[in-house]
Amino acid sequence: MKQDDIEKRTYVSFDWAIKRLLRKKADFKVLEGFLSVLLEKEVKVESLLESESNRESANNKMVVVDVLCKLNNGDLVIIEVQFFHQADYFQRMLYGVSKVLAEHLKTGEKYEKVKKVISVSLVYFNLGHGKDYLYHGQTVFTGMNVGDELELSALQKQAYVKASPQELFPEYYLIKINNFNDVSRSPLEDWVYYFKNSELPASCDKKILSLLSEQLKYKSMNAKEKQEYERFNKSKRIWDSTIDTAFMEGVEKGIKKGIKKGIEKGIEKGIEKSKIETVVLAFKNGADISFISKVVSLTEDEVTAILKNEGLM
Repeated sequence: MKQDDIEKRTYVSFDWAIKRLLRKKADFKVLEGFLSVLLEKEVKVESLLESESNRESANNKMVVVDVLCKLNNGDLVIIEVQFFHQADYFQRMLYGVSKVLAEHLKTGEKYEKVKKVISVSLVYFNLGHGKDYLYHGQTVFTGMNVGDELELSALQKQAYVKASPQELFPEYYLIKINNFNDVSRSPLEDWVYYFKNSELPASCDKKILSLLSEQLKYKSMNAKEKQEYERFNKSKRIWDSTIDTAFMEGVEKGIKKGIKKGIEKGIEKGIEKSKIETVVLAFKNGADISFISKVVSLTEDEVTAILKNEGLM
């Protein structure tokens, strides 16, 4: 094997890195490197913040990663890595931003103190319908009669140090990892290549190579970290297999039953059955009720009712 091939296959996955390795101030430069490329400006991470939306419970075994960064200019950045399909993920993004906004405005403070929030989602499932791998959303006010774009007044520009209203409102960056075709032509695509493959392309931006080589080499972890990392990856594989198997088996059973009553109704029943089977299998594999409810899009009470009905609680 060539030295380049050995070099590019030694990095830990990004979801593991931000969940376990990049939470010290000395290690912020990896997050800064990625955000600087994505936002197309120099970014400095001042601190990582705790939020109701990113706090882990003691029994949490979920692979979802939620990091809240405060930048040196005061902006807040949410970074989320999501592997499991969620039909309501767009609403989840909105809720996450809204929660952070509410948490960081103290009672009695003026609205001018509302923080700028940037949401960055790395999703490993097919969200929405679109061919690109990178999407950007922001709020723009357009005149409904004359088609002009609403701007800030001169006084507002001076007071807020912003050029337009969209700079005040939340922004969303959605990276659909599986849509990326593994052809890297820019530093940002070098990052996305790494997110998808846990390695770097043969020809990679030197700055990114330096950052990952310093911080995220697998061989630099101690024995305990390596053991935890292997368990983490095994857990992801089990979750993926459990959910896929339960869904397919449920749909198959539903279709068979639906032959008598109609294929459409059978599929609907199959999907309902798959949720029950997913709940049972996930609980048996050690998942907590909070996580299961998010995966199958049921309330925690509904999950608890299923587990009681199956004799597991």
